[in-house]
Parts: sequence; C-alpha cells; structure tokens
Amino acid sequence: MIKINERKSVLLKASEKDKNVPDNFYSTTNYSTQVFYENEWLTVQNQRMDALIVIKDGMASCKKLREIKKGDIVVCGDTGVKVVMENEEAECDNSFNFMNNCVSSERRNELLIRDLAYELFEQNKKLTIVAGPVVVHTGGDYYLSELIRQGYIASILSGNAVAVHDMEKSLFGTSLGICAKSGRVTHNGYRNHMRAINQVMKYGTIKKTVEAGALNSGIMYECVKNNVPFVLAGSLRDDGPLPDTITDMVEAQNAYSEQLKKADIVLILGTMLHGIASGNMLPAKIKMICVDINSAVVTKLSDRGSGQAIGIVTDVGLFLNLLANELNKLENMPKYAAQGI
Repeated sequence: MIKINERKSVLLKASEKDKNVPDNFYSTTNYSTQVFYENEWLTVQNQRMDALIVIKDGMASCKKLREIKKGDIVVCGDTGVKVVMENEEAECDNSFNFMNNCVSSERRNELLIRDLAYELFEQNKKLTIVAGPVVVHTGGDYYLSELIRQGYIASILSGNAVAVHDMEKSLFGTSLGICAKSGRVTHNGYRNHMRAINQVMKYGTIKKTVEAGALNSGIMYECVKNNVPFVLAGSLRDDGPLPDTITDMVEAQNAYSEQLKKADIVLILGTMLHGIASGNMLPAKIKMICVDINSAVVTKLSDRGSGQAIGIVTDVGLFLNLLANELNKLENMPKYAAQGI
C-alpha cells in the first residue's frame, strides 16, 4: 500500500545550528520513504523511525537529530513525501479469521520455527540476535552456542548481564548462583557473577580471556572463536560492568545500528527494552521475530511501531532448542547429506 501526501516538491529548510532543525521538520517512520526532489522521486537511504530526512548531493537519507549539522538541508512538512507500507503480513490482514492476531499464544509455534529454519538453511540467511539474560537462565545458551558454531548467527546484541551470566555459567556452573545442572541454589553462589567479571578484568577483555584459555565454552566464547561480532550495551543497573560493555548510550546505539544495518532477520529473545530499541533502528522491510514467555512484551514491540514483528509466546530456551533441532533435521536430510551439504 502506498500513501502519497502530495505530488509536489518537498519543502526544504536549512538547519541554523547543530542538533536543531526548523519546528515543522518531517519525522520519519520505519517504512520505505521517497521524496519528490528536482522532478524525481528519491528513495530515502538508511530508513528508520524517528529520524529526519536530509538532502545532500542529490541524495536523500535519514539522519538522527543529534547528527544534524548547521547548514544541513532538511525536509519539512509532508509535501512531496511518499511512504510505502511494505511487508505487511498476509496473516495479519483485515479479513475475519480466528487467531488472526500476530501475537497469538495458541498458534503452532513449531510451524513458525520450521519456516525460520528453512530461511536460514535454504536461503542462507543469518540471524541478528537481540538477547536478554533469560537465554542463559532457561538453558538456551547451549543451543545458541550451537547455532553460532554452525554459522547461523551474524551478530549478538545484548547488555552486560547476558555476557556476565553466560561466563558465570561457563566458569562456575551457575547462573545467578543457581546450579545449571540441579537447579538448586549453591552455597555462596550469589558471588559467582562478580567472580566472572573479576576474571575478565584480570585479562582485560572477553577476547583476551578466551585467548588465555581461561574461558572455554558458552555464547561469548563461541563469538570470539567464530568471529561473530557482539555489542554489549550498558545500563544503570550493571555490575562491573565488563570492560567490553559500552557505557556511553549514544555510542552503544551507534554500535547496535551498525550491526542492524546488515541484518537479514532479527531475532529478539526475552528482552523488551533492547528489542524495542532495535526495532526503532530498523526499516519495516527487515523481518523481526520476538520470542518471550510474556505476551505483553511481544505486543509492546508492535505497539512501539515495529508492525512487522512476528510474536512467538513461549519459553526462550525451548524455542532455541526447537530451532536447533529443525536445522539439524535439514542438515541431515538424505538429499543434503548425499551432496555433502
């Protein structure tokens, strides 16, 4: 569906100072946008929501307010702006259907997981993972590590806690002091996440900890060993934080954005805030899947403008288990095994 405001040239005004624009600036959505400039439609580059459109050298591109420089030529109003509402899921149309909600806890999740596995295996797509520490707590770290080894993961975007608890589990067999094997509280286990941070501090970075042989398993270990980039965005509640954690929020946003620009499919696992933040940086054409045991978390992502997000209401560890199993089935199918694929 195409929404056209007017087929007239865009209204352009120059910024009079850094990080400030005229009051009637056009604020972007995450849908593909074109602007009518010098008798032709220009496709806006680096599409994302809550940005401005800047015209430079005959090209239009999204630019965040904090990046605006004095003299930048900014699109104002909505004259000459065309928004393309793409990638609307057929199953979420306006016709009457039972379980038509994009976030239904009663749909067969295994079918969605099977489709995702097919995209990864048959179409050579990769997952950009946006993860919360629940990945570790539910045992999903084992399967995520497997997916990294198998080459299905493009990057990991998370916070300080994911890396801390992942390495705590690898080093001491606990996650927030809970034994990974028995599920029981361990004596003085509450100290273990700080011990994990201390271990990394000893070597300087996560990579150096792996290279020293002090860390031999887990998500962060596999990222280092398989050259999978990761971004750890800090927050006020972080212990440590780890030396790899980016505590400057603008710098962390930029680092997330750089990885998301390369994304084929974004998979959000048990993290509402990082999930919404990532959705704000993505164009609507990029497929997003949000997995959470709480349906309200999945719904909120769509409520914040990421209408393309597919919601799967289930346990994160179970989801990763099922996805890894589906991929293993594809890899071991006779027609692929015979070809050595």
